[in-house]
Amino acid sequence: MRAVIQRVTECSVTVDEKIVGAISNGLLVLIGIEDADTVEDIEWLSNKIINLRIFNDENNVMNKSVMDIDGEILLVSQFTLHASTKKGNRPSYIKASKPDVAIPIYEKMIDQLEEDCYKKIQTGIFGADMKVKLLNDGPVTIVIDSKNRE
Repeated sequence: MRAVIQRVTECSVTVDEKIVGAISNGLLVLIGIEDADTVEDIEWLSNKIINLRIFNDENNVMNKSVMDIDGEILLVSQFTLHASTKKGNRPSYIKASKPDVAIPIYEKMIDQLEEDCYKKIQTGIFGADMKVKLLNDGPVTIVIDSKNRE
């Protein structure tokens, strides 16, 4: 499972000109799912996301988590995170899971995040043509891969 995590002051996802998910201060998490992802990957990544200390403390040092600031999370599926550009200029998405595998994992990730942070997680719509609007705070962007544990 691969995630791109962005610290945002505001973020929304629109499908067919309708906002389907929106947050203010918190994290936008773009997530790419592959067939090899397991419950262990979901639990590890959820824990990492909610405890990642990338929000400023009173000394303007990144020392607080989304939990510490009572922030929100917007989770958006993005199969292109598993793009391979090894051959040519047209990316291959062969590592990205097909919907029949990815949707249950994505839903389990939503449930895990809600359980871990004790609040509703905002989401996009899996497989939809989504427009993501965000104001990245910092900018702060972190890439995490559950297979590499980094």
